[in-house]
Amino acid sequence: MDKKQARLRRARKTRARIAELKMVRLSVHRTNCHIYAQIIDETGSRVLASASSLEAEVRSDLANGGNQAAAAVVGKRIAEKAKAAGIEKVAFDRSGFQYHGRIKALADAARESGLVF
Repeated sequence: MDKKQARLRRARKTRARIAELKMVRLSVHRTNCHIYAQIIDETGSRVLASASSLEAEVRSDLANGGNQAAAAVVGKRIAEKAKAAGIEKVAFDRSGFQYHGRIKALADAARESGLVF
């Protein structure tokens, strides 16, 4: 099993647990250059809000989309968009990535902006 398959296996287990809880989830994905966040409904069929380091407003402020500063900005934006959509509480889906670095920075920024995990 290679690194990607192991990550996807961890992600599948997490998503199964969140599906049992029937909660809205905050799903995070990261690449070397960017970070993405989506709020997905209980059924997993609709994206309710999304934010990423690719958005024009975010790119104008940051020189690099693949660092902790960019992750913090994306976390703040996703929390603002969630509140605008009427979402207060979510389950955090880190997509099998280690809760460390950029993933942690995004989560902390979202919590500080009022999103409850």
